[in-house]
Amino acid sequence: MAVVAESEAAAQSGADAVEIEYSPLPAVVDPERAIKADAHVLWPNGVPKEGADLTAQHGASAKETAKVVRAYSNLHNEHHFGRGNVEHGFEEAHVVIERVYRTPIVHQGYMEPHSVVCDPDTLAQSITIYTSTQGQYIVRDETARILRLPKRQVRVVPMAVGGGFGAKYGSLEPLVGAVALAIGRPVQLVLTRSEDFLTTTPSPACIIELKTGASRDGKITAIEARVKLDNGVFPFELGGIVGMLLGGYYKCANVDIKCLEVLTNKPQSGAYRAPGAPSATLAIESNVDDMAHALGIDPLEFRYANAAETGDPCGNGDPWPNIGLKQCLERMRVHPLWQQRRGSTGVRTEKVHNGRSFKAGLGSDRKQTGVGIAVGGWPCGMGPASAVCRVDSDGTVRVHVGTVDVSGSNSSYVLVAAEVLGVSPDKIEIVQGDTSSGPFGPPSGGSQTTYSTAGAVAGAAQVVRDRLLQMASDHFEASVDDLEVRDGFVFVKGVPDRSVGFGALASTAESKKGGPGPVIGEGRAAVEENAPGFVVHLAKVEIDTDTGHVEVVDYVAIQDVGFALNPTMVEGQIHGGVAQGIGWGLHEAMLYDDNGQLLTGTFMDYDLPKIEQVPNMEVILIENPSPLGPFGARGIGEPPIVPGAAAIGNAIRDAIGARLCELPMRPEAVWRALQSIER
Repeated sequence: MAVVAESEAAAQSGADAVEIEYSPLPAVVDPERAIKADAHVLWPNGVPKEGADLTAQHGASAKETAKVVRAYSNLHNEHHFGRGNVEHGFEEAHVVIERVYRTPIVHQGYMEPHSVVCDPDTLAQSITIYTSTQGQYIVRDETARILRLPKRQVRVVPMAVGGGFGAKYGSLEPLVGAVALAIGRPVQLVLTRSEDFLTTTPSPACIIELKTGASRDGKITAIEARVKLDNGVFPFELGGIVGMLLGGYYKCANVDIKCLEVLTNKPQSGAYRAPGAPSATLAIESNVDDMAHALGIDPLEFRYANAAETGDPCGNGDPWPNIGLKQCLERMRVHPLWQQRRGSTGVRTEKVHNGRSFKAGLGSDRKQTGVGIAVGGWPCGMGPASAVCRVDSDGTVRVHVGTVDVSGSNSSYVLVAAEVLGVSPDKIEIVQGDTSSGPFGPPSGGSQTTYSTAGAVAGAAQVVRDRLLQMASDHFEASVDDLEVRDGFVFVKGVPDRSVGFGALASTAESKKGGPGPVIGEGRAAVEENAPGFVVHLAKVEIDTDTGHVEVVDYVAIQDVGFALNPTMVEGQIHGGVAQGIGWGLHEAMLYDDNGQLLTGTFMDYDLPKIEQVPNMEVILIENPSPLGPFGARGIGEPPIVPGAAAIGNAIRDAIGARLCELPMRPEAVWRALQSIER
């Protein structure tokens, strides 16, 4: 049922007048209980096939050693990744760490709620959709499929996006399109904040049982994990990513990972900036830190000795392409904050927790400080892309793309086109196309936007450059080899007063009968290999031992970006990702009662980090060029969020000697850990 009215107030009055009779069913809220034999089955006749698979859009590889699909059960999928013999690996281990980690459902926290306008053409049975989306082509395809319309009858115009982070791939557009076609009038739907919390696609809750072992000389010998992902009411294929990362950061010959995707009475889970990676990284990086401490090895050196390198297997067995994890660790090794931490370990006091002795952090009796590091990575997507470049008679260069700018990608396209063409960036204009008028582009997500589309932009600009040189060759009656491009002009080498501007060439091309025709070029990119982005983060925390309050007082983020096309934009992306990582670590959780009712459905109740809770941070860029990226660039959007919670958790452990295994690590949890140590 849909209520449609001339105003929001009238629509609300109409909705309030609707009476619905419900037949109550048992609420399935806990993913662990949901897979028990006596649990109520959400979909007794099987899951309706209405969800798009966004896993591939976020750069994950679906390869696995085994996959079990269980129909008519709340256990939707079971993924199994393995190599070697974990039992043998644990026999070789001198130290074994076994823990259970829990991460909650986390909302993307964008400022602009979902909003859609649909304008129908009842005669043509077509619709034009104006929407806040990260990918107009995904929205078109899904809307056409659900409404059973040819794709040509669905035009999607992407609007400026007030934040997405993986949530805006198209959930409302088919509904709005159906209503608009039914009544033959334009329809608008804008969710309230509470509606947005209740009905959209946050990240899934995750339970990770992780067991790892290492030999006396510091070699990781075994990784064994059992993962339960809370998919909500519809499935979201995320087990492949989690398994890939759990078994992929470090060299290990013996790996056994099982990922269960479980259905519960909660909103469908979806993508949130590096979906699945913060949870997987919290688990593996906490265990790695504890193994290093148990062996008496510096945590950074332990990581460096075991760090994955190019060609080593991911968790799914595929070899890593070119990666720069070790370069990031090398840079962190010499950072003053890590050096100071290493130099102070000799004066730290001993505390005992769970029968084991730990080094506790520095500080007064009330204030304790700690420093922690964590690595993180993301495979990064590589969707096919195209771009069109043209030169107008006034010398303006217009680059048409099919991607949505939600991360500053347009500024990268400007710089790429300007570099290839030899013009000032202020001569470049980026035109964002819709599904009827623009070139095809991948969705803006999975750290694939610049990696894929900037290559297409470079290709289109190169075609235009070649055409301009050929036209100038005819104009000057000179060989192309004797020409050079600079500042929007084509010059004859060694003769600076012989030049012709791009605008003049374009004007001639557009007006000359029998001439070369408009100056336009198309570029396409379909890269064959991911360009993973790796990071190492350091967090320094100060803990009030009376209250358990944790303050992040210093932060360092080191990231392999391949090549920073726009360093300012890259650093901005990293700053934002770190802030969101702090949210994961210390603040955010969507909480539900036993009946599946959301308890944190507004920004009053949902604890996003505030500006004063995000410290000043140092960003260090490592440029390890990607072999296939434009100018060596890698995707940079996803990796910054990945290790934040893990680095903070390791810093807390460094400060108080206790391991917290559940996010968020709020003051009450820290205080309870302190009390258990004192007892």
